[in-house]
Amino acid sequence: MTMEVQVIFLICCLFFLVAFLYSSVGHGGASGYLAILSLFSFAPDEMASTALLLNIFVAGIAFYSYYRSGYFSSKLTIPFLITSIPFAFIGGIVHIPKYYYGLLLAIALIAAAFRLSIKLESDTSGTPVFTIPSMKIALPTGGAIGFLSGVVGVGGGIFLSPIILLMRWADPKFTAATSAMFIVVNSIAGIFGRLFDGRFSIGTLTPFLFAAILGGLIGSTWGSKKFSGITLLRLLGVVLIIAAVKLMLIV
Repeated sequence: MTMEVQVIFLICCLFFLVAFLYSSVGHGGASGYLAILSLFSFAPDEMASTALLLNIFVAGIAFYSYYRSGYFSSKLTIPFLITSIPFAFIGGIVHIPKYYYGLLLAIALIAAAFRLSIKLESDTSGTPVFTIPSMKIALPTGGAIGFLSGVVGVGGGIFLSPIILLMRWADPKFTAATSAMFIVVNSIAGIFGRLFDGRFSIGTLTPFLFAAILGGLIGSTWGSKKFSGITLLRLLGVVLIIAAVKLMLIV
């Protein structure tokens, strides 16, 4: 589609803001990009392909920032990835009524955001206790989230982060690193699926890509080095609410 310079600049600014906010908590921002692109009447295949590709770049940058800062745990992350990839593919070929699913998902995200606003209980030393889940818990969790991600068409971090935090499997920064890796892997799988099906189209992506990468660089750096754990929890709550509002607007 042909766009005026002012429109391109506006979309770039919006993409920068989405990438900054989402990358600060280890997310790629697919739901935010889709919401923006839908307002400007992009073709569905172009929207989904662009969102997935931006997800890979932004979440990849976020993962690198958190990894360099020492917040990545392979023991926490890999079990989720093992089952999420095949189930994300299965979810991608399943179709359910958009209206009902969108409303249920919006309610779930709002509930998760509300729960994240409540301080985690602490042990007697005043420090929250975190325990990495066993394989028998992590594998089905990863599979379920992968399936849900495939159905919705996003990387899955928006679902995985609240679960890790609410179940006390990791602190906010380790959660951000795990979510970022989870999003990258599942988004790559989604790209390959679209390439295989002949539905990968990025159109006029280039200026948006640069804006998102810049937002991802700044947001992930601040999130991994400057924001406190409490700030990340609040930011994640905002992210969840943004996604919920977006869903309610389009259903």
